[in-house]
Amino acid sequence: MTYTTFEQLPLVLSVEQLAQVLDIGKNYAYELVRCGEIQSIRVGHRFRIPKESVVAYISTPQD
Repeated sequence: MTYTTFEQLPLVLSVEQLAQVLDIGKNYAYELVRCGEIQSIRVGHRFRIPKESVVAYISTPQD
């Protein structure tokens, strides 16, 4: 699914969905999550990214 607005995003995203939303590779999405640049929670062995974390990341100026 292609998301065109923040409202369309699910409350919690997988790393694969994060990669799609940011139009980046899955490995880079994992790197952003693992280093804490994008806040996430662990559910078992999987990362889940709250929608608010994606919005905050996009809203923060990148160097």
